[in-house]
Amino acid sequence: MTRLDVAILGATGAVGQRFIQLLENHPWFRVAELVGHSSAGKAYGDTVKWILDDNPPLHLWDQKVLPLDAPLQSPLVFSALPKEAALQREPELAAAGHIVCTNASAYRMAEDVPLLLADINAAHVALIEVQRQRRGWTTGALIANSNCTVMPVVMALAPLKPFGIRKVHVVSEQAISGAGYPGVPSLDIIDNIIPFVSQDEEEKVEIEARKMLGDFSGSGIAELDAVTGATCTRVPVIDGHIVNISLELAARPALADILRAWEEFTAPAQVAALPSSPLRPLQYLPQADRPQPRRDRLAGKGMMTSIGRLRECPILGYKFAALAHNTIRGAAGSSIQNAELLAVAGYIPSFQPAKAAVLA
Repeated sequence: MTRLDVAILGATGAVGQRFIQLLENHPWFRVAELVGHSSAGKAYGDTVKWILDDNPPLHLWDQKVLPLDAPLQSPLVFSALPKEAALQREPELAAAGHIVCTNASAYRMAEDVPLLLADINAAHVALIEVQRQRRGWTTGALIANSNCTVMPVVMALAPLKPFGIRKVHVVSEQAISGAGYPGVPSLDIIDNIIPFVSQDEEEKVEIEARKMLGDFSGSGIAELDAVTGATCTRVPVIDGHIVNISLELAARPALADILRAWEEFTAPAQVAALPSSPLRPLQYLPQADRPQPRRDRLAGKGMMTSIGRLRECPILGYKFAALAHNTIRGAAGSSIQNAELLAVAGYIPSFQPAKAAVLA
């Protein structure tokens, strides 16, 4: 099968590198265009400071990095741009007919932009039709994935929606890779915990969770009607965000009922069949001291959410911990999975891989 050409915006940054790593040998997509700002005009291998394991793919080493305003040929664009650059460039590319799957925060809360986590809200993809009608786009679209910290929150809460989610409080322990490169200075983070994460992190966790857990109404997203609060901290871990969650549920289920809901949760069939989807979207670890970033962040090749320590909370009723790999499940991996869903759903007209088999 001929693979679809894709472009990566912000290709030299931490998330851009993760896109390149995850797309190497992808069965549907092929990295064809690399885009950057200060790196424009240079060979990728000469300008990138590779921070992941191994090395950049050799076939991309001599490829020239395109400037941010360059016209692109790839139908599918993955964006790892900072917010300021994304504000202008992403809608320009969508208006020009490209499908833009963005990791940037610029448009996550726009009323007509799906904030997509395919395992739990694949139905939100229908918001693209509303977006195209409002913005006058015929074939282009802009689709966002969430903040990396809120991802394990919504993955853990989605199976519990039938119990009636009323209140949620989150305390995060976020890895330093979430700050990008070079990230947090070593003299600040070694032997330390920083009880603050910048760029409105706590507000993002609170508001993005309600949108992602909401329902598509036909013209927009009816957000989850729940009270949400968050405290975000940075800890000396390289990869993997833990969120400690306390919540109130209207139905007051037994702990065994919550465990059963997690155990029985599966992604929709069309999502489960996607190349980037794990065999199971989440797992519960019964050990008293799990999940742990070093031991559990690569579960399901980094796409699984690990939950543990479910117990009663004297304040809200229930509390537990959840963990996800912040640059795979919480960033590039989710964007790629979202693009796969768009492809099989017919939103990339020039490329519909095995549509009938996947959607059966």
